[in-house]
Amino acid sequence: MAGPHGEAFSGRVGWGGAPALVVVDLVRAYTEPDGPFALPGAGPAVAATQRLVDAARAHGRLVVWTAVRYAPGFADAGLFMRKVPALACFTEDAPGGWGELTLKPGPGEPVVVKQYASAFFGTSLASTLRVAGVDTVVVTGVSTSGCVRATAMDALNHGFRPQVVREACADRTPELHRNNLTDLDAKYADVVGLGDALAHL
Repeated sequence: MAGPHGEAFSGRVGWGGAPALVVVDLVRAYTEPDGPFALPGAGPAVAATQRLVDAARAHGRLVVWTAVRYAPGFADAGLFMRKVPALACFTEDAPGGWGELTLKPGPGEPVVVKQYASAFFGTSLASTLRVAGVDTVVVTGVSTSGCVRATAMDALNHGFRPQVVREACADRTPELHRNNLTDLDAKYADVVGLGDALAHL
């Protein structure tokens, strides 16, 4: 995506030879119509993510899932819970099962539990990917402006090639989704189409 600053932005990090799929926070709170963080356009993103998961599994690629979880009483929620009180739905003893993954992990696929937006912050994700020989992180999930964006940025910070799949992410509004993809593509990640990602997986 060319920007107003010409060649200053929108370079490519490209694909390496060893991609892994990271499915960010694709849980019932976002994908169910009555969920506390329900997203209006989550259905197509869930379907696209399922296709990517199937492709990754078929070709022996690592699939990693993330979910937010807090201890009862919010002792590990820090200031994030103060900023976004609805995160209380992700405590271990919260009713509703909103933190349950929408798609089911396969045998041996790790689920990284996190407390903040980035899947890398305070977790074992970077070590897990390095030991597996991964050089490219294919990012899907929700929301584009929040945990997907933070995870893609931290993937770059950790030396992985972030590829954010346009059709496999969703946000509160189409405009928010689009604007964040544009900015990610300009500065922190390659935003790619579903077909491109499927071909590389």
